[in-house]
Amino acid sequence: MRVVGETGSTNADLLAAADAGAKEGVWLRAERQSAGRGRVGRPWADGAGNLFASTVVRLRLANPAAPTLTLVAAVALSEAVETFAPGLATIKWPNDLLIGRAKLSGILLERGSADALIIGFGVNLATHPDLADRPTTSLAEHGVVVTPAALLDVLREKFALWLSRWRDGDLPGIRDAWEASAHPRGTMLRVRLPDGGEMEGAFDGLDAGGALRLLDRDGRVTLIHAGDVFA
Repeated sequence: MRVVGETGSTNADLLAAADAGAKEGVWLRAERQSAGRGRVGRPWADGAGNLFASTVVRLRLANPAAPTLTLVAAVALSEAVETFAPGLATIKWPNDLLIGRAKLSGILLERGSADALIIGFGVNLATHPDLADRPTTSLAEHGVVVTPAALLDVLREKFALWLSRWRDGDLPGIRDAWEASAHPRGTMLRVRLPDGGEMEGAFDGLDAGGALRLLDRDGRVTLIHAGDVFA
């Protein structure tokens, strides 16, 4: 694992490193990050004392579908946070952690060249940004003090474990672990779709490929493969 004082984006740095031949299992953590980003290019605000870290996964032909790694990352991060803050955070589809309705963390998966996939983790440990479209929080705001290095030590261990299970084809076990750490079935969700439309419905678990099952009032299930979810 490598630690730098400041960088633009740990994901961008590892995308370049992967292009240059970086092996699977490489981790990069930055004390500060000046150009971090979340899904669809949203900025991920820098905050001293927070976790900014990324890792490289090298995809293989026999692996499950690459998008299901988002579940692996979510479960690994959830278990790492649980180590320091038992019972505090829940997973929101596909891979955010919430405390109540406030966002604690985000995970970004990006494909590099050839077989490289970069997974970046941003966790509000000491501070949290103010976002226009959703509430945010930090572990410190809930009385939990943990350093980025300590959280990453546990996250690396958890991620290696769940990545191994993913490679062994244990998607059912990964989905079960994801659901066990998520909001209960029946929780009402609002989904902002990529085309700008919105849907509302009850959380009905995940399908075999990790898509969100949304149950409407007439008992019909819609599979959500992309979109912003609000609990």
